[in-house]
Amino acid sequence: MRPADVVVIGAGQAGLSAAYHLQRRGFVAAASSPGSARGGAGVPAADARPAGTYIVLDAEDGPGGAWRHRWKSLLMATVNGISDLPGLPQPDVDPAEASSSFLTRYFGGYEHDLGLAIERPVKVQSVSREDTDPAGRLTITTSRGTWSARAVINATGTWTRPFWPIYPGQASFRGRQLHVADYVSADEFRGRHVIVVGGGISAVGLLDEISRVTGTTWFTRRKPVWREAAFDRQAGHDAVALVDERVRQGLPPQSVVSVTGLIWTPALRAAAARGVLDRHPMFTAIEPDGVRMADGSFLAADVILWATGFRAELEHLAPLHLRGPGGGIAMDGTRVAAEPRVHLVGYGPSSSTIGANRAGRAAVAGIVTLLAGSG
Repeated sequence: MRPADVVVIGAGQAGLSAAYHLQRRGFVAAASSPGSARGGAGVPAADARPAGTYIVLDAEDGPGGAWRHRWKSLLMATVNGISDLPGLPQPDVDPAEASSSFLTRYFGGYEHDLGLAIERPVKVQSVSREDTDPAGRLTITTSRGTWSARAVINATGTWTRPFWPIYPGQASFRGRQLHVADYVSADEFRGRHVIVVGGGISAVGLLDEISRVTGTTWFTRRKPVWREAAFDRQAGHDAVALVDERVRQGLPPQSVVSVTGLIWTPALRAAAARGVLDRHPMFTAIEPDGVRMADGSFLAADVILWATGFRAELEHLAPLHLRGPGGGIAMDGTRVAAEPRVHLVGYGPSSSTIGANRAGRAAVAGIVTLLAGSG
């Protein structure tokens, strides 16, 4: 069992932000296993004794987090707002470059230039308490051994847990069903009628893209709310506050876009003019060759694309029994209310890239205070 004062799980935007702020606070790399893929040793703050040790455990084969898996047609010109990582601005951006390529390169350069202590590929299997002492240590069991930590910052995001709704007759469908997590390109759907299900940014973006090569039909549970312009700072703050209130009450978090609505862009206005964004209420059942519409009519289809979002990847925290009666985890900022040794970043109100940066800083500040108090 290898010791570290802080273990960060995940090296996406939120995890890298946490690692950056740990290093700024004087934390240095914990001992790593031989042959692991990781950055440099890290350097404590000038004229300061090391505040402790940390390690980032990342399940991916390389840098980039979930961006490694985004479809190639999601370009930097169309991606929904990417915030700089703390301490190192993005290099010049080619709007025509795939976001997966650019951001993987940016994240990799960030890890290298700052010498962040990252070990990969490491899949965290469980986090548990070593004993009943609330100020004791946590055991992190992984695919490459076990760690013992005084605190954990969880930054596993949502990409690995796509949400698939269940509808009557779903298993009988003879066509293809896929989630946006599996989407590659519109070209694979040429000549097929594609149903797109979902009311978020990915749904409307892929509707626009796929409709350029084949026929589409759009279904959502609720009528989408459109905004004429990008929401201002106050509107964004209000939306995040609503999500934050849910997690403080221990309810499952909503996405921020479910609160803010969808923004009309020139591309989406053009799609609407082509009739692509004519939304239908959800079908009542799936049949072998299509779906049964809400009005009882039948729509033939070859493909159902579920753009139905993701859920937080937190299964490895199950041994801690953090979920409450409301189905979520009650939070106090980034700290789990019932377990002060665990912070969740990139969760709920901090699921945006800007929010992830801020959450990384806040989690580290809280852990520094916790560790100072426990001696």
